[in-house]
Amino acid sequence: MGLVSNPILVTVLMLIVSNLFMIFAWYGHLKHLSTSPWYIAALVSWGIALFEYLLQVPANRIGFTMMNLAQLKILQEVITLAVFVPFAVIYMNQPLKWDYLYAALCLMGAVFFIFRA
Repeated sequence: MGLVSNPILVTVLMLIVSNLFMIFAWYGHLKHLSTSPWYIAALVSWGIALFEYLLQVPANRIGFTMMNLAQLKILQEVITLAVFVPFAVIYMNQPLKWDYLYAALCLMGAVFFIFRA
């Protein structure tokens, strides 16, 4: 089975890349545009977010062929946290906190409940 023929894998990979754009659109301006007016940061963020949506929308359409809406949402939240934590720690120089682990454990519980048969 090839990559393209596995809708769940394609969905996950597209959502990971989409989330990279999302995280930069939402928080990257705090590092690079902190002295710019808010509307400049908003315009730059919207430009970045366009690429997020160009991946997120087709990813959700592909994923919806194999998963229900609740499963897609929980998957999105897990991916968001998995992308956010390295971004916060490595790129934004935020301290690594135990709270990230606790949040991840709560999300794993959500994954269990939403994906169980």
